[in-house]
Amino acid sequence: MPWIATPDIALRYALSGEGREVLLLLHEMGGSLESWDPVLPLLHPHFQVLRYDQRNAGLSEKPPGPMTLAQSGNDAVALLDALGLVEPVVVMGTAVGGAVALHLAAAHPGRIRAAIVTSPATGLPEAARAAALARADLLEREGTRAVVDAGLAQSYPEALRGDADRFAATRAQRLGADAAGQARTMRMLAGLDMAADLASIACPVLVLAGVHDLTRPPDRVAPVAEAIPGAAFRVLESGHFMAIQTPELLAAEVLGFLGRQ
Repeated sequence: MPWIATPDIALRYALSGEGREVLLLLHEMGGSLESWDPVLPLLHPHFQVLRYDQRNAGLSEKPPGPMTLAQSGNDAVALLDALGLVEPVVVMGTAVGGAVALHLAAAHPGRIRAAIVTSPATGLPEAARAAALARADLLEREGTRAVVDAGLAQSYPEALRGDADRFAATRAQRLGADAAGQARTMRMLAGLDMAADLASIACPVLVLAGVHDLTRPPDRVAPVAEAIPGAAFRVLESGHFMAIQTPELLAAEVLGFLGRQ
C-alpha cells in the first residue's frame, strides 16, 4: 500500500476497483484499511474504492496530543485533493469512521454525494463518558491486551463467531493496533457532540445498525438517523463490524441504497 503526505498528516491508502464513482471508506477505532477487505470484492465492480488508515491508526501518522473530528475530516479532504479526486464522492464509515463520514457530509457538503454509516459513534451518553476516559487511561497504561476481549464480547459476540478463523484474525489485528492512538480516539469520542452536524446534513444518508451489536445497539443508533433530515434507517442481522462480520449483507444495502442493483 502506498503512503502520501498531505500538509498535515502522512496517510497509508489504497485505491482500487472498476467503477467510475469513488466510494471513500472510513474504518472503525482499532481498525485499519484492511477492515474492509471482506467486502471489497462485492464493491469493486461498482466503484473506485478509496480506503486509508486514519490518523492514529494502522500505518498512518500518529501525531502526539489530542485529536479532533475536524482534523479527521480535513485529512479525508486533503487525501482526495492529493489524489486529484475532486468530484463528489460517496462516503461510508463504521463507528468512529461513521462519525467522520457524517462530519464530512455536514462540513464539506460539496465533496460528499451520499453517506452510509454503520453503528456511527456520534458521541457518548453522559453516564458513559467517565468509563470511556478510564478505558483510554487503561490502554495507555497496559496496552490493547487489557481491553481487547471485553471489547470484542460487545462488538463481535458469540452469535457472529461462526467463522472462527475470521474472528481470530480480527482479534489478532486488534491486539496489534496502536494503543495510544486508540486512547486519543476514545478521548475525542468522549467529548463529541454532533447535534449541529447531524441537523445540517443535506445529502442522502443511510444509517445501519446491527442486531448483535452490543456496543451500539439499534436503540442507540436510531436517534442518529432521526436527527438527520430524510435519513434512511435499517437494522441488519450483523454486529459492530459489518464489513468483516456480514460483508454480503452490507454490500446488498450499499448497492440497493445507491441504485446499483
